[in-house]
Amino acid sequence: MIRIVLVDDQELVRTGLRTLARRDGDIDVVGEASEGAAGVRRVRELRPDLVLMDIRMPQLDGIAATAQIVADPELADVRVIVLTTFDEDEDVLAAIHAGAAGYLLKDVSPAALRSAIRTVAGGDSLLSPSVTTTVLDQLGARAAASVRPELLEGITAREREVLALVGQGLSNDEIGAALFLSPATARTYVSRLLAKLRARDRSRLVVIAYESGLITPGGGA
Repeated sequence: MIRIVLVDDQELVRTGLRTLARRDGDIDVVGEASEGAAGVRRVRELRPDLVLMDIRMPQLDGIAATAQIVADPELADVRVIVLTTFDEDEDVLAAIHAGAAGYLLKDVSPAALRSAIRTVAGGDSLLSPSVTTTVLDQLGARAAASVRPELLEGITAREREVLALVGQGLSNDEIGAALFLSPATARTYVSRLLAKLRARDRSRLVVIAYESGLITPGGGA
């Protein structure tokens, strides 16, 4: 059972999300909060597997609340999906830099929402297809302005190849096929990169791939 906490200032939205999340029986909503600070307290109290976090809320907003959760070592196993009606560039980038493992718009289908919860709770990351292009374009623009190759210090040539493919959004199976590795070996390389680069999840690896200059928008590695 995947245990989640809902953080959204609109009770009607929380009610809808609760109903949709519980529909298949493998996801349970164990707690709710109507603003960011209360959400952080509920997460510390309940230690869920995942948080569905709104962005625009009174007092502490969802990006700041996500940053607090991600920075707390006692909540290292808690993943955050930012779920909002907004898709502005800065919101998307701020959520990713705060450590969100996923970013979805509230118009996502019920089935896609549940799939996203399962994906992120399982340790992977995701971005809404409608915002992925925005994210990559913005990361690429920032990388072009300020490349930081030192981010890749300590990783091998093979690990760089794997990181470049992670940055292009490939799954472990796809990375394995591209580099003639088994999916298990590709997964091992990704795990090593997470540890060496002190990245919480694949979203952070994507950011590093761009900010280091390893890949560029539209041009790959």
